[in-house]
Amino acid sequence: MSDIQGWSQDDDDDLLFADEDAPDPSSATSGPAAAPWKLLIVDDDPEVHAITRVVLNDVTFDGRRLQFLSAHSGVEARVILNDHPDIAAVLLDVVMETEDAGLRLVHHIREVLGNRRVRIILRTGQPGQAPERQVIVSYDINDYKAKSELTAQKLFTTTVAALRSYQHIDAIERNRQGLETIVDAAGTLFEQRSMDRFAVGVVERVAALLPRAAGAFLCAVPPVLNPEGRTGEAVVLCGTGVFADAAGRPVSAVLPEAACADIAVALARGRSLHGDDHSVALFHTQSPGPGALFIGGHGGLPEVERRLLEIFCSRMSVGFDNVSLYEQLRLAQIATVHALGKLAEYKDEVTGEHVRRIGRWATAIARELQARGACGGDADDRFCELIGLASMLHDVGKVAIPDQILRKPGKLDPEEMVQMREHAAIGGRILRDASGPVGGRSYLSMGAEIAESHHEKFDGTGYPHRLAGDAIPLSGRIVAVADVYDALLHRRPYKEAWEMAAVVDLIRAEAGRHFDPRVVDAFVAVLERGGPEA
Repeated sequence: MSDIQGWSQDDDDDLLFADEDAPDPSSATSGPAAAPWKLLIVDDDPEVHAITRVVLNDVTFDGRRLQFLSAHSGVEARVILNDHPDIAAVLLDVVMETEDAGLRLVHHIREVLGNRRVRIILRTGQPGQAPERQVIVSYDINDYKAKSELTAQKLFTTTVAALRSYQHIDAIERNRQGLETIVDAAGTLFEQRSMDRFAVGVVERVAALLPRAAGAFLCAVPPVLNPEGRTGEAVVLCGTGVFADAAGRPVSAVLPEAACADIAVALARGRSLHGDDHSVALFHTQSPGPGALFIGGHGGLPEVERRLLEIFCSRMSVGFDNVSLYEQLRLAQIATVHALGKLAEYKDEVTGEHVRRIGRWATAIARELQARGACGGDADDRFCELIGLASMLHDVGKVAIPDQILRKPGKLDPEEMVQMREHAAIGGRILRDASGPVGGRSYLSMGAEIAESHHEKFDGTGYPHRLAGDAIPLSGRIVAVADVYDALLHRRPYKEAWEMAAVVDLIRAEAGRHFDPRVVDAFVAVLERGGPEA
């Protein structure tokens, strides 16, 4: 039922076009044309739709015209609202298919759809059906107008006020969502320890921050290559969207000349640059990092998104510095591991290839345990990344063992065996001191636990601390199997090499006594696949 039933077209004209001058649409315009504001008209009288369109047809606000959507019932309006979540304002009749259809729609918009942005203007020809004071208090609406008071000027004023309010709320909401994206990105990406993975994460988060953009990429600018101060050509590191396949290509092969020039200008000036359809954002890092972030196909970034992009790049600059420092630390640790490994080689001529083979076996066993979920969260990605290199330090304590014991071509006597066994505890102390007071797992800290525990036995009869079961670090349990396998399989000064079948039989037989049965199972699985190199 229409709440303007009984009106004639002339009545509508008298009410909607009262003695006021029509507004000058140009007074509300600024800037170039952009995507229109969506205005939903909900009324069961077609004449109201027609008159509203006539009055507001030429209205432009902030450089954007109006796009009219029409619904003739609350049910029809729900479908349109579901399909168009970016509707800016609703001109809503109260009495339609039911006496409270409009009020029910208000509840659906706010509570079911959770849409707090859209501005809702109630228009009623029967104020008695929905008293203004009661409706304003009970429903989340933004304006209430009797149709009899809506002249052309007042309809214009009411609509523009609603659009302005929506614009501000939308900007605040996008700012909030953008900041949430930045905070989430920082929390997630700062956990990365690889520059490549961090860079990929950055461009993926830019896509989330600026969803209208067609794509984005990071590019690296090579250092100065000659006395004239010219640099090599910038290269794409990684990209998303239309630039997803651009990694490794020169920027000039990806972008038109004008866009390449904008990247050069932004880098020369040391500040971001924004164009009509693309932007260049910079990372101000203390260490070598990507030269620039290019975002293309965005149709022009509003000021709020430009500010969010600057905040994002500022936070990510810290992330690039952190990853760079971490990589420097990692390389320093790797160099230390190799130096200590070389030191052990000078004492024992069989150590070199032996430790390299154990490194490969330890990594393969750890990955197999991870795939099986056999050791819970102990065999995580970080563990598997560290154990290969850390295991190469398992015998570093032998530097303290006298040569006449270490190279004795026969069985050690009991006193010599006591001295030989000290290498486990000595290696643990050396590496623990080398790793320093810094917390967290590292090659050196894991190397310390391997050196000290790889001669412990699963049944508690090993040395130096007679640990048993899961009290033995997982890294030590893995290297125990790899060490015995490789030592028996190859010739030593005090023994000949064993046949592989005999070595495997021994390891299987010692599961549950010398070795952790789960590690033995993982070892056998790797062996049956052809070994760690397969």
